[in-house]
Amino acid sequence: MIKEGSKVKVHYTGKLEDGKVFDTSNDKDPIEVVLGEGTLIKGFENGLIGMKDGDKKTIEIEPKDAYGDYVDGRIQEVEKSKLPEDIKVGMVLQASSEAGSMVILIKEIKEDTAILDANHPLAGRKLIFDLNVIEVVND
Repeated sequence: MIKEGSKVKVHYTGKLEDGKVFDTSNDKDPIEVVLGEGTLIKGFENGLIGMKDGDKKTIEIEPKDAYGDYVDGRIQEVEKSKLPEDIKVGMVLQASSEAGSMVILIKEIKEDTAILDANHPLAGRKLIFDLNVIEVVND
């Protein structure tokens, strides 16, 4: 049975509430993780607790246990001269800050400025995962 510290192999499909799939491992090898190392979002790890080899289930994860709430303060208007010349709406940039590296989405481009969003693309969203435990390597 899976518990904190268990090494597991699991296939998953992550969906939004409207059913749109945002990520899946079904077309590749299952992910292999040790619970408690912080490599997965909290809600995903919590959903695996208590499962065994071959178990399947669907879990719903609230934003607080996934990528957090959407924060308006993470939207910023920046002069285009400080950005790469070839930016387009929807483009993702990598940036560094005191908190580490982050992904920034170009939301809007104006004449001299661009609106940037540093929220995780899944922030504020309830996530639904179909889990399929392939193997509990150690428990």
